Amino acid sequence: MPKVYRTHDYGHIPIQDIEDRNLCDFVQIANLTIRELCEKQNANLLICPPQLDAYKDNLADNCIFTIDEQNLQTGDLLGFIGKNESQLTIGTRFAKDSSEDYFLHYMLQKVFRINLLDLKHSTSGEKIFDFLVYMFPFYLKRALQQGLYKEYIHRDYNDANVRGTINIPQHIRHNIPFSGNVAYRVKEYAYDNNLTQLIRHTIEYIRSSNMASVLKIDADTEAYVSQICSATPSYRRGALSSVIVKNLKSIRHPYYTEYRALQKLCVSILQHKRLKYGIGDNRIYGLLFSGSWLWEEFLYKTVLNECGFLHPQNRSGKGGIYLFHKSNADIDFVMSRCKRYPDYFKENCILDAKYKHLDDNRIDRNDMHQIISYMHVEEAGIGGFIYPTSQDNVTVTKLGDLRGYGGSIYNIGVPIPKESGTFAMFVAAMKNVQQELKEKILALC
Repeated sequence: MPKVYRTHDYGHIPIQDIEDRNLCDFVQIANLTIRELCEKQNANLLICPPQLDAYKDNLADNCIFTIDEQNLQTGDLLGFIGKNESQLTIGTRFAKDSSEDYFLHYMLQKVFRINLLDLKHSTSGEKIFDFLVYMFPFYLKRALQQGLYKEYIHRDYNDANVRGTINIPQHIRHNIPFSGNVAYRVKEYAYDNNLTQLIRHTIEYIRSSNMASVLKIDADTEAYVSQICSATPSYRRGALSSVIVKNLKSIRHPYYTEYRALQKLCVSILQHKRLKYGIGDNRIYGLLFSGSWLWEEFLYKTVLNECGFLHPQNRSGKGGIYLFHKSNADIDFVMSRCKRYPDYFKENCILDAKYKHLDDNRIDRNDMHQIISYMHVEEAGIGGFIYPTSQDNVTVTKLGDLRGYGGSIYNIGVPIPKESGTFAMFVAAMKNVQQELKEKILALC
């Protein structure tokens, strides 16, 4: 069992509280960016969202944690990471203790569109499995929207319809004396392959768990699950180990790009005990979520979508605003270099999600310059930062009125309920917060 150290986002652990052997492992991870860790092909390290370069704030260039002479300091990443027998668990700063972390569960369920009112894991370690399974329908739908994955595979046949290379050893073994059949091997484009088998094994594994309901969260998920099952008639439960081994190397198909993240997720789900108890062979392992990405997606899917805001997608190039008029500029320059993606905007309002501590109203100068630029280009009269807070009510604080073209900027604090009681009670309290936030944003914008 690994030695587990627990902290929260934007937290720290004094170096003196970490044993020397564990500190040695952590030093090899500290001060490295996610990009650097991923470039080293740490197959047992799962990062969400997987396309970090496509999102704001240079997520790929964030460090998981840093170490100086006094402290191990974390940033906005959540989850756990480890090496050998040393593991660091990072929860949200709003958790009463590290055993449950209702807020992280709630955000994950809303972002990945899972609706569970009970946390059924028996130990804190089982949360890892919960988090992996939350993501499965989300990534399954994204992958299957590109079509059912197929690839060339070699298959052996023994019949009279020869359409490939004759397999002489197999023919001698099975067809002497000659009975009319010929043993042969053919290369064919098939849906029943190593990757779809991996997805099928993951489906069957989840079905046997206490989170089987995630496979029926909506009609699309049920349809895609059924499609995978129909496409894998050669599925055998006993082939699990060999299927995992054949999927340890990530696919590199130029079209089926969404399957890479699904493949890695499936391997992680099927190997979750290895993730939970450590690898033990000097490799880095873990599961990490970007707190800022989760917070941004959570706000849109629970409140801001209903308030009429648009949520541009940098990765797909959808939405966004242009800095120049298309009519009087180099159109290639404008289209390729001058499109920006605010977190949320509508007619007269630009909002920016921040997972930082903003109770003191100290806004980073780059964040302030960015939202002022967006307001100027869109001629918006309202701009604001939305952040989570430990206060009791939704707060709307006016930071000031802009000179020049005018406009007002606000700080909007969203209270995160205390973890007093069951998860169902926390969910009910969060729904009240969401309703209050919706009313105040509609009144503001």
